[in-house]
Amino acid sequence: MQPPVRIGTRASKLAQTQTRHMQARIVAALGADPADADRVAPLVLITTTGDRIQDRRLLEAGGKALFVKEIEEALLAGEIDVAIHSMKDVPAEQPAGLTIAAIPEREDPRDAFVSLQWGSLAELPQGARLGTASLRRQAQTLADRPDLEILMLRGNVDTRLRKLAEGECDAILLAKAGLNRLGMADVVRDLRDPVAAPPAPGQGALAIQSRVVDADAAWLRSLHHAPTALAVAAERGALEALEGSCRTAVGAHARLVGDRLVMTVEGLTADGTVRWRREGSVGASASDAEARELGLDLGRQIRLEAGDRLIVA
Repeated sequence: MQPPVRIGTRASKLAQTQTRHMQARIVAALGADPADADRVAPLVLITTTGDRIQDRRLLEAGGKALFVKEIEEALLAGEIDVAIHSMKDVPAEQPAGLTIAAIPEREDPRDAFVSLQWGSLAELPQGARLGTASLRRQAQTLADRPDLEILMLRGNVDTRLRKLAEGECDAILLAKAGLNRLGMADVVRDLRDPVAAPPAPGQGALAIQSRVVDADAAWLRSLHHAPTALAVAAERGALEALEGSCRTAVGAHARLVGDRLVMTVEGLTADGTVRWRREGSVGASASDAEARELGLDLGRQIRLEAGDRLIVA
């Protein structure tokens, strides 16, 4: 009899929602009755350091790895069997003994513009306040609209929408994938072009992390979506080359166009005044390793040109 597969996840509403979706797929992959989901694949909720820190940007506290650290520790300790992460929160390098065992099909990777009054970033009036905790979103916004005031806005989706409704800012930027998974896509007024403003590497994708010794399980392999994994490998290659973290404004977007995987990578200064961009492609039949090399190459080109100007002190 298959022992329970304990699924570790952050305790936020979005994390639980996307993990519940994956729980259903894991239960199906195990051939179990959906009614037995919480016995066959119980959720283990873990509050991470990143969830507890709400009063400052993550770059001031240690970076996005704070969203996965405690979950990875539980996985290594054998307290859970797999972890479900938002891929954009997963550092480029895996801890010893852990691996990304599967990457399911990606949701919409774009950034969403949300406002009660205005239909797009271009429509915002001079000096309007835009809320975001993302250095990348800040830099890309200021590159297009240097007149805007950027406000640091932490918290889950409901908290950010509440702050928008209470008038703390005039607009906010959120991941479209998260809004879709929460059934809240109706709040979106506009979408950022992912080529003109590349999202965070891996945005919209989920990572199923396991111990290396468990990664070849058939049920895990059945959840893997090769086209998504190919694009994510390229984007995470760029992340690795650019030392992407909360201290760098880095975007990367890889997409299949005909028989090619086409990629756009960019890095920006925090104020958006300088922007470095590179584009390239490999064949759609390339391996994940070859896609990663594409991302590494484009990222290294940007890093060579930008130097320390890319890092926020």
